[in-house]
Amino acid sequence: MARAHEVMPTIADLTVTDGHLTLELRLNVEAFVAGINLDGMDDTDASDQSATYDALRAMDEAQLAPMVQEFAEIWVKQIVVMANGPVTLKVADIIVSDVGALDLPRASFLVVTGQIPPEAQQLTLTWPKGAGNMVLRQQAVEEPFTGYVEAGKTTALIPIDGGVKQTSGEVFVRYIPIGFDHIIPKGLDHILFVLGLFFLSARLGPLLWQISAFTLAHTVTLGLGALGWINVPAGIVEPLIAASIVYVAVENILVDTLHKWRIVVIFGFGLLHGLGFASVLGEVGLPAGQFIPALIGFNVGVELGQLSVILLAFLAVGLWFRHKPWYRKRISVPASVIIALIGAFWFVQRLI
Repeated sequence: MARAHEVMPTIADLTVTDGHLTLELRLNVEAFVAGINLDGMDDTDASDQSATYDALRAMDEAQLAPMVQEFAEIWVKQIVVMANGPVTLKVADIIVSDVGALDLPRASFLVVTGQIPPEAQQLTLTWPKGAGNMVLRQQAVEEPFTGYVEAGKTTALIPIDGGVKQTSGEVFVRYIPIGFDHIIPKGLDHILFVLGLFFLSARLGPLLWQISAFTLAHTVTLGLGALGWINVPAGIVEPLIAASIVYVAVENILVDTLHKWRIVVIFGFGLLHGLGFASVLGEVGLPAGQFIPALIGFNVGVELGQLSVILLAFLAVGLWFRHKPWYRKRISVPASVIIALIGAFWFVQRLI
């Protein structure tokens, strides 16, 4: 699930053919042009440049492309590719997507090229500080490199002709932070939904039953969506996910006990959230031949993120106040009202 202000990792496809390097970057280009430091950033609204970002989001290709060109000519020099020495990179193409719905992020493309020395067999890439995280995917080779590269970090050695044989365990571990990152800090939708489950009952037993139903459901649709067997447009999924947040929060206000039907409803909402997870995983991509460990790793990361939210809420609220006679009146209901209002705002916003 992605929103217009949510910071998504850059997806970079690396191809080397006859010594010609091509790096195709799919990125939230408005954030870069606005000068937002994306390191550790999960929402552009938290930046001092958020107003500039919003103005750029509303520009069409004719308005934005020249600004991207001016920015890219300077910024691309910060991408360091080493292959028997530094590789000079230049901007080859810029593709700015249509404006579309302003409540959804716009993915644009920046194509960067360079020449690799004929004798070079390996290369490394250093991703610039301030550029947020990047998923690097090697193309057109057998056993390609796939990596999650943090800002300011350098990849391991990448064989130009392929041959990076990643074990299932390595792929599994590599995809855990991608899943976790989609919950904390970027998954405010999921965080509010899980908190909605928490505030009805801060007791761990009932809470774990709810989380288990939610986990089982979103695991099913995450797998089916990642396989391409299910594909529901974001324009349908996003408002329904917002509605699920409202439902859970309103039920917290109206009832004070966990009824059996809630588990069934939560399972249904979990199916929706799984479609949202699948869209993110589809953008990142899955390594060829390692679908299962990558999918499991991503899902484990999601679960670790959800459990972290529950643990933090329990330590901050449940541990101290859950047995107080005023817990529901002073904590559970007011918190649920806030969650419901946010969810309702998102629902209306995503329908417009």
